[in-house]
Amino acid sequence: MADFKYNRVLLAMMLVGLIAALMINWQRHTVEENSSRVELVMDYEDIMELAHTEGESAESLFQQFKEAGITTLAVYDTTLEKLHKDGKLTVLAGVDVLEKNKGLQKTVSPSKVYIFANPVATADDTYTEVKSDLIRRLGAERVREIPDANHRVLEIDGNYEKLIKWNLGLSRQEIREAAGKGFFVMLRPTNFTKVEPDDVHSVFERSAGIDNVSGLMFVGDEVLGYPDLLPLTADSMKKRDMTLGLIEHPLQLQFLRQEGLTQLAVLLNYQAARVYVIPKDEQPKLKINEAIQRWVVTDQERNIRINLLRKYDKAEGNRTVIETNLDYVTGIKEGLLEKGFVLGKASTFPAYFPSPLLLALVILAATASGVLYLTQVFPFPARYQYILLACLGAVLVFPVLKGSGTLVRQMAALASAILVPALAMTWQLDRWRKRQTTGPVSLGRIVLDGAVSLTLTLLLSLVGGMYVASLLGDVRFLLEMEIFRGVKATFILPLVLITLTYLTRFPLVGPPIRSTRDIWSQTIQFLNYPVQIKTLLAAGVAAVVAWVFIGRSGHTAGVPVPAIELKLRAFLEQTMYARPREKEFLIGHPAFMVAVMAVYQRWPQGLHYVLVLLATIAQGSLVETFAHLRTPVFMSFVRALDGLAVGVVFGALAVIGLWLLQYLSGAVGRRPSAHE
Repeated sequence: MADFKYNRVLLAMMLVGLIAALMINWQRHTVEENSSRVELVMDYEDIMELAHTEGESAESLFQQFKEAGITTLAVYDTTLEKLHKDGKLTVLAGVDVLEKNKGLQKTVSPSKVYIFANPVATADDTYTEVKSDLIRRLGAERVREIPDANHRVLEIDGNYEKLIKWNLGLSRQEIREAAGKGFFVMLRPTNFTKVEPDDVHSVFERSAGIDNVSGLMFVGDEVLGYPDLLPLTADSMKKRDMTLGLIEHPLQLQFLRQEGLTQLAVLLNYQAARVYVIPKDEQPKLKINEAIQRWVVTDQERNIRINLLRKYDKAEGNRTVIETNLDYVTGIKEGLLEKGFVLGKASTFPAYFPSPLLLALVILAATASGVLYLTQVFPFPARYQYILLACLGAVLVFPVLKGSGTLVRQMAALASAILVPALAMTWQLDRWRKRQTTGPVSLGRIVLDGAVSLTLTLLLSLVGGMYVASLLGDVRFLLEMEIFRGVKATFILPLVLITLTYLTRFPLVGPPIRSTRDIWSQTIQFLNYPVQIKTLLAAGVAAVVAWVFIGRSGHTAGVPVPAIELKLRAFLEQTMYARPREKEFLIGHPAFMVAVMAVYQRWPQGLHYVLVLLATIAQGSLVETFAHLRTPVFMSFVRALDGLAVGVVFGALAVIGLWLLQYLSGAVGRRPSAHE
């Protein structure tokens, strides 16, 4: 039996890297713990519309929503359509003006648009703002004021249907009213075509003198000032202590695409907060309690600090529409307070970047794990191990010590997520290979050994998780401006690596592999293996499992999640601090404990190999958990432990169930025939 050595120098380097990783992760944990203030935002227009449709006083309804938990009102660019409906302006196509008064044919053009100011618009400067906004959006040559003794009138050269829906600019009156009711105000402007410095200044002038404007959350495909005036936008926001809202993509991967968003965040020194909004087409399908639970979990698990709430348009249960919405907001507030959050202006992360020296130590540790793995497949002399380590380490560490090296860190994190779980399972294979059993082993010993071995293997795999969490633990990754690369590889490659080490230790197809020549010969032997129909059926099942396994990884609209699994997830979210992953506690960890049973009872080698593959899935999964950098590192750690606890229970049940099946089948086999 070949003896595979674990180079103690490489192990020592991995230990040093673990210490460095723990130091970084403690700093990261402190940063995350100090960011616990959540902003509950609702559209100013939503509450106004609710008051109008339900016949409630707007003043009273705003106060009720404030008491329920809303901290902030979002104010958008106004439109001519909205101002027309509110009775502040009368907006008519030229042809409609002529239809009402044919005597105006000499002064009114049927192809143009006419805006008539009502008295209220003149009193609160709405007319002046609209005129200014139209000139900015269209150009002065397309906007003309017509002298009229009775009204202030604008003639616009434009298409009526399009013009009434165009975003004009923020309404100073709405901003003032929202702030005057005791709310923070979230501005939601759109960028200008061929934006000029005066355009940028105009947005901030609308909120001048109003102190409690909390931030900006842009509408459209560009941020204000893109492409050339982002520094001006950033300077204006800094002077007013405004937070940038980064709206999470519906697929929960980075943000809605807005040109200039990440550049602006950098210019703001990362004074930005992640925003979540339940998709418009999805919210009506959710019961209020389901939506409340989603908000609480979202803020906990994804570092969301601005909740942009939509109103419910239909009543639920024995409640009015207003009561439904107030209960919805109250439930979110109570759920967040129960989890230790506070409500107010969204907290932001400081511009945290780990020490380059500590990062370099973690990268060297990840490199050492790669060299160590190679020695577990084809052992080679220690001096060559050190040469390989030195060469790779120098190349990888140099850019990090210079203060850059984001790509190197992403590569090292990917390597850690792949290599360390494979090494942990390889170490366990060596333990099983050296185990000598004589005679039957008790059920209790199998369960105990399985639980202990699984715990030790998980702790070793967690080293990889610590590496990943520390290497990608700066503020850019916490805000998800940068992400872990290679999610699907972390699910597939550990299975490939453990297969290689398995073949070097156990006679799966032929004798254990000792050289590259053995790999080729075993490949030929495998390809020449006779195939039966049941083998093809098993391969088909395996292909479906692989499709589900890979398709469910990452953030893509791939394999759908069954309703029963969604209910299980909801139950676990409510009963545990961090919901463990199903592939860990339902598949991988039980398979690990059954693999221990297979070793003790000398089951067929092929079956043991399949169990090892399933067990490796869980080890890779728990490390990949730490690749979700928006999730607090402590929550990822607890998630792994929760998965272990539940997995041991399911694993013990699986072992006991198989033991009972063996006992019953043996009893049936020993039963005398009726004719004896």
